[in-house]
Amino acid sequence: MQIYLDNAATTPLAPEARAAMLPYLEDIYGNPSSTHATGRKARSGIEQARKQIAALLGVKATEIIFTSGGTEAINLFLQGMAHQVPVIISSPLEHPAVLKTLQYLEQTTGTSVRWLPHNALGQPDLTRLEEWLADQPGTLVALMHANNETGNLLPIEEVGAICQQHNALFFTDAVQTAGHYVLSPQKWHLAGLAASAHKLHGPKGAGFLYLRQDIKLQPLLHGGSQERSLRPGTENPAAIAGMATALQTCHDNMQTDKAHISRLKAHLLNELQKVIPGIKTNGTSSLPEASACHILSVSLPPHPANDMLLFKLDMAGIAVSAGSACASGAQEPSHVMAALKVPEDQAVIRFSFSRYNSLEEIDTVVSKLAALYQ
Repeated sequence: MQIYLDNAATTPLAPEARAAMLPYLEDIYGNPSSTHATGRKARSGIEQARKQIAALLGVKATEIIFTSGGTEAINLFLQGMAHQVPVIISSPLEHPAVLKTLQYLEQTTGTSVRWLPHNALGQPDLTRLEEWLADQPGTLVALMHANNETGNLLPIEEVGAICQQHNALFFTDAVQTAGHYVLSPQKWHLAGLAASAHKLHGPKGAGFLYLRQDIKLQPLLHGGSQERSLRPGTENPAAIAGMATALQTCHDNMQTDKAHISRLKAHLLNELQKVIPGIKTNGTSSLPEASACHILSVSLPPHPANDMLLFKLDMAGIAVSAGSACASGAQEPSHVMAALKVPEDQAVIRFSFSRYNSLEEIDTVVSKLAALYQ
């Protein structure tokens, strides 16, 4: 039996999303920019998906820009804004899509980036943020809604209020929270937000950028006039329809799914603490109100089983990540775990859950890990 607990890396495609995609893979194959009937049908599907996503976020349809995923949406916003703001404030714990983009801008354009300090749990210093913004209004703040490795949740309403008070622009990477939480760009005073379809049971290769209507970006690509000329190139109607349906399905079942996933997370942590003495959580992962409901990051004590642990679990039919999926195959340690000073002799596992997981699967995982650490 394969047990998949790596849903923060990617999720299985929801049946509803698959059904929404099929017409565009079979009959509605026209180019959405074509003016004939076949093209107009494809265009209609894209615009319906745009309206559907906008309604779920409580924004205007014209504020939704379709991209190939979260990384492109992040790059489009950050690179598109870099020449318009005096300073960008971010965190050294951001996803590489933000971190490396800002480092690139520092090196190639001279963009001034200030890295916000954090406490031992990885929570950003909001007092310092207020001080910096008071000194330099008009700054761009880029802080992720939930950390992809620890699950740390940003107090996003508080950050939004701070940014509004100091006339700062606020951008958030919501890749890990879209589909699990209601996204409220207006309430949070956001200038931009990035999301990705494959993290919420939609298809890979699709994402979107919420872009507040008064924000003007320089495009990354040049060509056609698609997506308000911000993302030229023929759109993918099937992926876009699948993404909109997947997000709608998440919203329709959000409370039930969140309660189920939260039970799985709490049960796994409780049972692991019983069978593996010395196990610890990373960041705010053990705090329900301060971490994403679907991510549990733990550090296992020094033990011979730590060697090739993910391989051993994989052979046992259990799919998990060491920290994040982006770092799990790399030779270098996770920048997040290094910043949190997790000892190198501890093994870090990120478990991440979905509506399709069960308590029986969790008990099996506990049993397999307990056997390894006996």
